[in-house]
This record gives sequence, C-alpha cells and structure tokens, in this order.
Amino acid sequence: MNKTKKIVLTLAVLSLAVLPVLALAYTDPEEPTGGFTSFAGVFSKIFSLIWPIVGGIAVIMIIVAGILFMTAGGDPEKIATARTSIIWAIIGIVVAILAYSVPAIITLVMGNE
Repeated sequence: MNKTKKIVLTLAVLSLAVLPVLALAYTDPEEPTGGFTSFAGVFSKIFSLIWPIVGGIAVIMIIVAGILFMTAGGDPEKIATARTSIIWAIIGIVVAILAYSVPAIITLVMGNE
C-alpha cells in the first residue's frame, strides 16, 4: 500500500470517528446551559457526562479480557491474567453503577424533589 492510500484510509477512519462527536455537539437553544438550581443537579450533570466514558471503558476492558482468553492457548498464567482482567472490569462496572446512583441518593437525603 503506497503512502497516498494510507493517508486517505487514515483520514477516512478519523472522519468516521469524529462524526459522533459532531452529532453530540448540538445543543437546543431553548435549553438552559448553566445555572444549576441544586447541589444534586451539579452531581447529576457531572455523572451524566462521565457515564458514557465509563461504559465505553468497561466494554473495551471486557473485549480485551475476551481476547486474552481466546489467545491464552491453555497457558494457566495467561488464563489467570484474563480472569483477573474480567473480574476487575466487572468490579469497575459495579462501582460505576453505584457512583451513578449518588445524585439520586443525595437528592433523597437533601429532600429535593
């Protein structure tokens, strides 16, 4: 593959990677962009922004652990590494789910509806 084809292929892949970001950049002009009314609202906004990132990382970790399992070839050390990776990915998902519920708990405790 010559250099021009590599550059065109790289630019095509990068443009496909950027399209979802451009779609998420749209904001409704009627929607207020600031001025949170409560402490729980701040937490809710922060966690709603972080949640997709955590979910993506968890999916990537589970895929990596699956690849490690498939490429272990019966080696007990590699299987143990893959098992540890999947356990930590699941623990990360559980912690993320618990962290996502923090705004609801704060709202409940503070009495804001």
